[in-house]
Amino acid sequence: MINLKLTCRSAFILAVAATLPFAAPAQAATKIQHLISPGGIEAWFVQDSTVPLIAMEYAFAGGAAQDPADKPGVGNLVADTLDEGEGDLDSSAFHERLERRAIDLSFSVARDYFRGSLRMLKDNKEEAFGLLHGALTSPHFASVDVERIRSQIIAGLKRDTVSPNALAGHKFLEVAFGDHPYGRPSSGTLESVPQITIADLKDYTRRVLAKNTLKIAVVGDVDPATLGKLLDQTFGDLPANASLTPVADVEMARPPQRAFVPLDVPQTTITFGSPGVMRHDPDFMAAYVVNHILGGGGLSSRLYREVREKRGLAYSVYGALTWMEHSSLFIGNTGTRADRAGETIDAIEKEVRRMAEEGPTQQELDEAKSYLKGSQMLALDTSAKLAGGLLQYQLDRLPIDYLEKRNALVDAVTLDDAKKAAKRLWGNGLITVVVGRAPQAAAEPVAAPATQAN
Repeated sequence: MINLKLTCRSAFILAVAATLPFAAPAQAATKIQHLISPGGIEAWFVQDSTVPLIAMEYAFAGGAAQDPADKPGVGNLVADTLDEGEGDLDSSAFHERLERRAIDLSFSVARDYFRGSLRMLKDNKEEAFGLLHGALTSPHFASVDVERIRSQIIAGLKRDTVSPNALAGHKFLEVAFGDHPYGRPSSGTLESVPQITIADLKDYTRRVLAKNTLKIAVVGDVDPATLGKLLDQTFGDLPANASLTPVADVEMARPPQRAFVPLDVPQTTITFGSPGVMRHDPDFMAAYVVNHILGGGGLSSRLYREVREKRGLAYSVYGALTWMEHSSLFIGNTGTRADRAGETIDAIEKEVRRMAEEGPTQQELDEAKSYLKGSQMLALDTSAKLAGGLLQYQLDRLPIDYLEKRNALVDAVTLDDAKKAAKRLWGNGLITVVVGRAPQAAAEPVAAPATQAN
């Protein structure tokens, strides 16, 4: 059976390729408009007629944090089933419409937001926005489709039980956030997903999909008046106000801590982290820059040089700042041979401690700032990327002219700022989660599975 969701995405790419010899990048310097539709729907909008495409990214507040405490995974199941038919269209007919017009429509759930993405050729905009309207306002949630998607999610959760990276990520969030919604797996569990009912899915959409928390970014070949009408037709019938369960602010658990998850595999996965910095904290940009120096700079980062280049302990190692509505963290990951896990952890902790105590050098700071200023434009070089960036800036409650100001904010970070941020991030050490073989067994080869002679 053909996977219509994958086919639809392929059809979109092929249609664009057939229309254009080259895809001109969206220009981040293009004026960003604050559009308000006749019905009061707001969006950040960049009109770009260089290619006959329209990309829209949007989000509703809520996300996986709105899952019932005893049923994690509701929002994720909603995201996976919302495009399985609407109105008079069953799942097959709905996806055939998307495929025929090369419309790329998808939904996803994050910790704090329920997100959607829509891309189309400009000539198909009315049908694309109409299908999205139906998915949001009259989804089928037919039992046959829900059960099919549920079985796919359960299969993925079963794979996660033997996935070192999945186990490490789940355990890290559990240690970091405990019983808080951030500590629960957004995809659900093998116990919770089978218990989710269609009534749960309908209740989630009723509570979460509402106009008062909606943020929208659109980039493409459409005029403001036409876009305003399309936004009203698409989102205007949604409830005026969401009915969200309050989520408390939470501080990540204080390091140092270490947890071990046994798994009989030859390579050990190591996830490490510490409390982060919220997006509107005065230290955020300094933390962002110093994180790039420590672990976010790919081949140029300190962790890469110490762990990969000098010691050959791992193929890759990285660290990143992550911020949500109610907390923030620094999180990193690497994988190494089971018998070298202890050495790898020691190398990471030593380098993190050195950064916390000494901070970066002036040369490291200058090089990081130069890279971060140049790479931002490359990260927004298509309509879809630019729309995604503009949506994220709205979710972060940044001003509409943030792109114009960003490089100056990076440049303003001083060496003292960077040192202060490094101490704040890593001065107390790390929470470390290790998934793999027990230390006493690490030097032994993994036993081969028993085979039966034919």
